[in-house]
Amino acid sequence: MSVKVPVYRAGEAPSRAYSIERKTKETQIAVNLCLDGGEVRVSTGIGFFDHMLTALAFYAGFGLELEAAGDLEVDGHHTVEDTGIVLGQALNHALGDRKGIRRFASACIPMDEALCFAALDFSNRPFLVFDAQMPQSRMGDYESCLTEEFLRAFAFNSGLTLHMKCRYGSNAHHITEALFKALGVAIKEAVTVTGTGVTSTKGVL
Repeated sequence: MSVKVPVYRAGEAPSRAYSIERKTKETQIAVNLCLDGGEVRVSTGIGFFDHMLTALAFYAGFGLELEAAGDLEVDGHHTVEDTGIVLGQALNHALGDRKGIRRFASACIPMDEALCFAALDFSNRPFLVFDAQMPQSRMGDYESCLTEEFLRAFAFNSGLTLHMKCRYGSNAHHITEALFKALGVAIKEAVTVTGTGVTSTKGVL
């Protein structure tokens, strides 16, 4: 399995893009990520997870080609967590030295009865605070507990301080989707280039 990396003429390659493949005994994952837009194509073998990753990329403004093959005969845990690892690594590399990015952002997103919040900092000091109770344990082949596993892997591999909270909600599908959309909206704002220097009093992230 591999993701096709676009071929660019001299001077055309996007500066904020990265491609990566990772293979273990449990999963094989390939990601082609561009922070500044492009097509979104996701295939993990878990329909609901594909839906969430597509929403994340859309609201973050990413171009994303992601293919994952994992031991789904066991369950979805390895595939979901390892996807977070690889996508986080791709994002970390695509950000480079992080010069000029806004760095901080937050978003509060409703979906029907659910309201979810994301606040983040591309600080290079990874951390996750996750506070979202899931009223139902599954959405199709996706276990609702895997959302926290994905977010932890994603945050720690992208150098992201991430706080996510469901303020209220009674449907796990709506809660999860609002969380992913809030994350995407906040990422889009945080990676926006607003200057030339590093957004830190230390001068480095």
